[in-house]
Amino acid sequence: MTSAGAGAADAEALDAALADTVRRTGASIGALYLLTPDEQQLFLDVLYGAPADFAAPWVRVPVAGPAPVADAVREDRVVWVARQEEMARRYPRTAMALPYPLALAAAPVTGVRPWGAVLLMWPATRPPYMTQRERGHIMSSCGRLARLIEEAVGRGRSPAPHDLPRTLPAGAGPRAAGPALAAADFVERLPGGGCALDLEGHFTYLSAGACELLGRDADQLLGTLPWQSLRWLDDPMYEDRYRAAVISREPVVFTACRPPDRWLDFHLYPDSSGISVRIVPSGTRPPTSPAVPRTARTVAPTRAGRLYQLMHLAAALTEVVGVQDVINLVADQIVPAFNAQGLVLSAADAGRLRVTGYCGYDPHTIERLDGLPLDTAFTPAGQALSSGIPAFFSHPEEMRRIYPEASLVSGKQAWAFLPLIVSSRPVGCCILSYDQPHEFTAEDRAVLTSLAGLIAQALDRARLYDTKHDLAHHLQQALLPRALPTVPGLRIAARYLPATRGMDIGGDFYDLIPLGDTAVAAVIGDVQGHDAAAAALMGQVRTAVHAHSTLGTPDRVLSATNRLLTDLGHDLFTSCLYARLDFAARRLTLASAGHPPPVVRLPGRDTRPLAVPPGPLLGIDADAVFPVTEVSLVPGLTLACYTDGLIETPGVDLDESIAALVRHLAEADDRDLNALIDTLVGAMGTNRQRTDDIALLVLQHLGRP
Repeated sequence: MTSAGAGAADAEALDAALADTVRRTGASIGALYLLTPDEQQLFLDVLYGAPADFAAPWVRVPVAGPAPVADAVREDRVVWVARQEEMARRYPRTAMALPYPLALAAAPVTGVRPWGAVLLMWPATRPPYMTQRERGHIMSSCGRLARLIEEAVGRGRSPAPHDLPRTLPAGAGPRAAGPALAAADFVERLPGGGCALDLEGHFTYLSAGACELLGRDADQLLGTLPWQSLRWLDDPMYEDRYRAAVISREPVVFTACRPPDRWLDFHLYPDSSGISVRIVPSGTRPPTSPAVPRTARTVAPTRAGRLYQLMHLAAALTEVVGVQDVINLVADQIVPAFNAQGLVLSAADAGRLRVTGYCGYDPHTIERLDGLPLDTAFTPAGQALSSGIPAFFSHPEEMRRIYPEASLVSGKQAWAFLPLIVSSRPVGCCILSYDQPHEFTAEDRAVLTSLAGLIAQALDRARLYDTKHDLAHHLQQALLPRALPTVPGLRIAARYLPATRGMDIGGDFYDLIPLGDTAVAAVIGDVQGHDAAAAALMGQVRTAVHAHSTLGTPDRVLSATNRLLTDLGHDLFTSCLYARLDFAARRLTLASAGHPPPVVRLPGRDTRPLAVPPGPLLGIDADAVFPVTEVSLVPGLTLACYTDGLIETPGVDLDESIAALVRHLAEADDRDLNALIDTLVGAMGTNRQRTDDIALLVLQHLGRP
């Protein structure tokens, strides 16, 4: 068998397994998502029971994104959504693009490693819970899919993303001619009219009564979409009713007016094979809106699917944070949504267009396009930015007539130049391109023009965020020590981890201060807040502690620093732990200003928190007293100082968290202190989402001068 034939056989096996999963679980729609090679995205590989264009907003799903299949893969669990209301609460972006009554489950496809996820949908009439037996069926089916994928990988055929998913029909096989003719006769005898649509919306059967009511012959309608062949049904509202029937598998009714004034009721009855439609004259005319003069349409209305797609992308653009997030979203969702093969996203910077992201182009082409003036005449970008009007070129000849060099440099065959403008200010330009000539319909142009405004807003916000983030990062790095001093007889490691939300900046700090040849001071502190004000005060506290370290004992150092902060009158308060290691006297003395107790590990792995009586936070009481604690400084002693971000977890008692830290430090390998810090951060569960920043300072006395 050829490699192509073997690949097709693997795909057929996956398709059959997915179809069997849908049937066994009683679902109406199923989808198989697989991880991309970099495991950052899920791509839709197979779709069962629905047209491919229904899934356009979810052909690519970021693993880190807020979606049921992403949660299933990321958290390795079955995600169950029982009702549309629950969907709106948990996954608002998905609910916006899928506003139909349904139940949904997403389950991970995992074998020797994660491979992807299965998505299943049921009509909303099913019970709002999932039994253990159902979960078992779903996970068993996912295991079977994982084995099929691993067998294909073992034969050298790894999953690879493709432009469109494979679609599997869910209908039953053809019926015998006799029953079919009897059924047709039965329909013809009924009053009104009847017709059938496949799941993609095409007419597959029309009775004579339906043709009379619709005003067309059967041969004019068979194989067509109602909203294309019947102009009076060319409204997104009617297409949306069809989509609601397909997705929810629930009966749907709507009323439409066949010009000039004949009102018809359409009753849609869906199942897995298609939709049966009953058409009858409406008994009463529904309430009407004030008449609006209408002219012959010259612009086709936007399809309902495109409207939901636009809403989905708009919601996604509101969630991006940095410029790279904008680039990834445009490349991963907008480019495939419009079947484009190339992207160049440029930002306006100092009078030039700087390429911030691209795909589908070679680097040499990007070098030629990078840094063009905003008013460039080399490509249509300059004219689009100056006029604010998008430019569409469906064929290379159209481009060549006005911009002869641009088409040669690009190597593409069709282009959409979308100016990104915010409040009459050019932000950049987004270029979608195609490897073959591409006709841009009026609908495409309208949607892309709307998207350009949303991309411009998102890019402008993202650039501002990145600027603030870079400023905060450089400020934080400037205020923390660039490198800790080398102290003979002492091993040292330190780490600062910002909160995962906010400006990536905070008030936690650490320092190591040599005190002559025989002593050193270790300092760790936490200024209230996670913003630039906290970082600025942190710099003042660190400088004050450093300046007062010559006063000797830890209580005197903290007292002097406290008086200074009280005089400055800051609204923010600071906790601080000051530890003096005297190698000559072999003593460790400590004082605390409301700081969590350090943890000490002695030779033999005897580990415990040090009982350091805390004084008040710095900056509250100028006359505060800070008690001193003294212990022996023995060779092999390890001292771990930390801020509360390491131990504070919502719903967990602080003493329990400190006890867990003691246990993890006792069990950790101390041959590499940096690896030890990694172990502590991972064990305490703070290596993922953090609501507070963290500082750690770990010292180990080797016993040598």
